[in-house]
Amino acid sequence: MVLEQGGEEPLILRTLPSQSNQASACVLLVHGMNEHIGRYGEVARYFSQRYFVAGFDHYAHGLSNPVLRRADRALAEGADRADVSDAFLAQSALYDLEPLRQTLGLALQAFMAQCDAQDHSRRPVFIVAHSLGGLVTASYLLRHQNESDLRERLRGVVFLAPAFAVSEPPGWRGWVANPLIKLSFYAETHFLHPQNEPLPLLLFNQLLSLVTVPVLDGLFEAFSWPGLRNFASPTSPVWVTDYLTDSEEEKARLRADGWIVRRSLLRYVKGIEAEVVHFRRHMADFSIPYYLIYSEMDPITPAWGDEDFARVTLQHNPANEVLKLPGLPYHQHIFMQEPARTELLQKIEKWLDRRLQMPN
Repeated sequence: MVLEQGGEEPLILRTLPSQSNQASACVLLVHGMNEHIGRYGEVARYFSQRYFVAGFDHYAHGLSNPVLRRADRALAEGADRADVSDAFLAQSALYDLEPLRQTLGLALQAFMAQCDAQDHSRRPVFIVAHSLGGLVTASYLLRHQNESDLRERLRGVVFLAPAFAVSEPPGWRGWVANPLIKLSFYAETHFLHPQNEPLPLLLFNQLLSLVTVPVLDGLFEAFSWPGLRNFASPTSPVWVTDYLTDSEEEKARLRADGWIVRRSLLRYVKGIEAEVVHFRRHMADFSIPYYLIYSEMDPITPAWGDEDFARVTLQHNPANEVLKLPGLPYHQHIFMQEPARTELLQKIEKWLDRRLQMPN
């Protein structure tokens, strides 16, 4: 299903009808940063045993990325290869996550309409969101959670390692990068927002923020300009793949996947950091039922972000549950090797079932 976005790039909603004659609910899959929904085919097939399933590509990702869409068309028409090295330039309009939230909103409305069309009834809806997709979903729902139609239909969200914290590179890379990342995050957190500190610390934090945030914003913006961004945009570090999954087969797939965006504009990276800070200021108001799954040692979306979120929201709904995977450093749990992968999918399915048996 192709959806127009008012002159923007078209959005393709991929649907997978349930293998069951009577699907009890509908599940929307939301992927993470720089990947694409095509990676979730096996996950979609698992859930389609009982549910109507759909997914889409975020703005500037997958087939919502004009470079990747042209390459896909060229290959379909018989081209031997297609250059997608400039796919990251579609991120040039991303100062924050608003375009991704708009895409999610459009996809969610179309998804619910497709869900209803399956048997002409208003079935319950769930969202399963990974990593940056978790932050996009959480921030979108925080804005819209009191809308009656959404409140009536959405029975819950499964957060898989959501981006509620900034990354902490491991090893020697962390020795170099983490102090700068932490300084930037600290300054952004305190930028014109007192944290109930004693007056001397408050003044110090405000002064630090007033100096640090504009300087870093200016540097990241300058490095995203044409002429500079081709060499200033970092490629995806090799260590990321090792921390995504423990499956060597899946790691090989990741390395060979030509539709993953391999570079990120620094403007976009800085915008994500600001989005994390903004969400954390308001996350205590999040009231949608959720199942939160994260790894204790994940360096890509560190556990402290999930723990902070759970601490201020867990009591909001009796359906809320948290699954902490102790000792694990892996970020993409539903792509881990068996039997862990299927066991986790079964736990998610059981939580969905419990939600279906509870009043909304």
